Amino acid sequence: MKKSSIFHGISIGAGIWGALALGGAWLAGGNGAFLGFPQTHLFYDAIALTLISISAGICALYRMHAEQHR
Repeated sequence: MKKSSIFHGISIGAGIWGALALGGAWLAGGNGAFLGFPQTHLFYDAIALTLISISAGICALYRMHAEQHR
């Protein structure tokens, strides 16, 4: 299995979890909680997971380019 496909899968998984965390934060409301997590915690999770998704996507593109030029 190529490293680029592994990083691509990580990118997709982190992006989906980040979107779910953002949706949970919106459902939690101003001072509420969703599934036991406060809104601010879910917003921070969404930010971190989105950054992981972006960096894994860039890494997948780099690895794919490197694999094609070997």
